Amino acid sequence: MSKAFGKIPKVVYKDWGLISYQEAWDQQAVVQKKMIELKRNNRKLIEEGKPPKAQIHQLIFCNHPHVYTLGKSGSADHLLISEAEQKEHKVEYFKINRGGDITYHGPGQIVGYPIFDLDEFFTDVHKYVRFLEEAIIRLLALYDIKGDRIADYTGVWIIPEEESKPKRKICAIGVHLSRWVTLHGFAFNVNTDLSFFNHIVPCGINDADKEVTSLQKELGKELEEALVKKQLKNIFAELFNFQYIKP
Repeated sequence: MSKAFGKIPKVVYKDWGLISYQEAWDQQAVVQKKMIELKRNNRKLIEEGKPPKAQIHQLIFCNHPHVYTLGKSGSADHLLISEAEQKEHKVEYFKINRGGDITYHGPGQIVGYPIFDLDEFFTDVHKYVRFLEEAIIRLLALYDIKGDRIADYTGVWIIPEEESKPKRKICAIGVHLSRWVTLHGFAFNVNTDLSFFNHIVPCGINDADKEVTSLQKELGKELEEALVKKQLKNIFAELFNFQYIKP
């Protein structure tokens, strides 16, 4: 239940489709700024004894052209190809303000940007990240795949029964908060071309017993991304206990 005014949060769902990373980042920033401004105005309204305006959160799904993004706590040394090679592979590179290290976004991957005012959910960033992981874990369960967490490694993993086989990361997570309004989110590998991870040290993890995987690789078939998005969208509403509304 919402902490603010005792109401269930209202969320607008948007599918931006294939969108450049820079454009998506810019649009996220605009949404976040408006939400922060509304929070400030609501405080003034409450002080004046007036009813506050409803905060409208957004859950955005999209795909990006090939791009590497480096979080503020990451190392540029984890990008393993030169500028010339980046041009050859038609892949962009951005240093950004989320947490975490370097990762890859590209076609076949569901990138999720929940822009939530956590004052209306819970003001706990660690719980928020766990909820993002839980959404993917529940999604994987629909395909009879057991998703897991690994201590000290944010994201969702598939842990093999045989200890000799590597643990496989299927979803990366990196967030940034300003006045409890979230930015950035998760990257879930569905039909992703995993070869692009060979040009980075994914999430800064260079362990021999860890690698990257996708839903397609795990199931041995290509997935209908529209269906996966719909399933994930429904899981978010149930998990975070919010209601979808039209824009």
